[in-house]
Formats: sequence, structure tokens, C-alpha cells
Amino acid sequence: MNRSESVDGYTAAAGGSGRPGDFDAVPSRRRSLLIGGLGFGLVSLCVFSTVAFAERWMYTHLGLFGAYLAWTALFILLGGGVLGSLVVNPRWRLPRFYLLFGLAFFAYAAGWVGAYFALRRGVAGEWVGSLAGSLLMGSVLAAGLGAARSSLKLSSGLFVANSVGYFLGSALNDSVGGRAGMLLWGTAYGLCLGAGLGAVLRFAQARRAGGLISKR
Repeated sequence: MNRSESVDGYTAAAGGSGRPGDFDAVPSRRRSLLIGGLGFGLVSLCVFSTVAFAERWMYTHLGLFGAYLAWTALFILLGGGVLGSLVVNPRWRLPRFYLLFGLAFFAYAAGWVGAYFALRRGVAGEWVGSLAGSLLMGSVLAAGLGAARSSLKLSSGLFVANSVGYFLGSALNDSVGGRAGMLLWGTAYGLCLGAGLGAVLRFAQARRAGGLISKR
């Protein structure tokens, strides 16, 4: 088998030896983008639905930070299952991927919310929050997947994907308004960030697999 070979939407890597620590089949770029984008887009739509239909109730009964914590938990619970299907690293396959993704997304949420409120909200807080959250999430994923040297590259990709999705969704929400606008925001955000996460997972695993091959 060649170093890489397309098989049922996957790219076989590391010679398919099945040795612990190797990668059996790194998902193709198309598969990673589709599952990441569409899958996480659906997850985001579900989470934003709770904002559209139950935001006031959540703020009243959970408080501001309790509501944000609940939304973060939903993203981790639902998103981890979707994105975990793209992970072939034996160390982080489902259900263990929930731990890595949970740490990464919680760091992202903490950085985003912390920067946003520290700057007293507004557009500046949104941009700095997107940057801080993306840097933290990218760093955790890179370290966990054995691609620490590519941390800045992964974080940059996430920053672009996150920012495009967030601000496009925000513009749609401002234009449409109401619950429909909020749902459109969630869809745009999830599609873009999910595609970015899919690409990041593929890149990190392919880079790691390439390193394993070169050492043989």
C-alpha cells in the first residue's frame, strides 16, 4: 500500500499496521469538511434553538454564567459525538475523544466569554474573544493529537472559520431578527466552525501519521 490511498472516503496512513499509536485511516478532506460542517452545523442549530426559545428562562433559572455553562456542555456533548467519528488516533477514539474535545471546547468557551466580558462586550470583545478562544482550542487539540508544532497553524484556521461563521451569523440575525434570525446565526456559526474543526482534525492526524511513517 502506498503512503496514502483513498479508500471509501478515507486516506489510509501509517501503512495500516494497526500498531498502537498508529493511525488506521485518516478521513479525506471532503469527508472531514462535510461531517464537520454539516454535523456540527446541526449541533449548533440545536444549541441555538435553546437560545431562540428558552434564553429568558435559562437566564432566570440558571443565571448568566450558568446558561453559558449549559450551552458549552451541550456543544461538548453533541459535538463530541459528531467530530469523534473523524478521529482515528487509537488514543482518542470515541468515547475518549469526549475528554480531549471537552477540554478544548471548554478552553475555547472560557477564552471567548472571558475576553468578551472583560472588554464589556461589543465588537471588540467579539473579535478578541474569537481570537482567544481559537488559540486555546487549537493549542489543546494540537497537543492532544501530537501536532504541537502546528498549534499556531491550527489555531489560525479555527480563528478564520470561527470568525466567518460567527459574524456572518450575527449579520443574518440582525437582518432577519427574531427566532428565525437566531436559528440562522446558529446554522452559519456551526457550519463554518464545524468545517474548520473537521479540517483541523484531519490536518493534525495526517501530520502525525506522516511523522510515524518517516520514523520507520
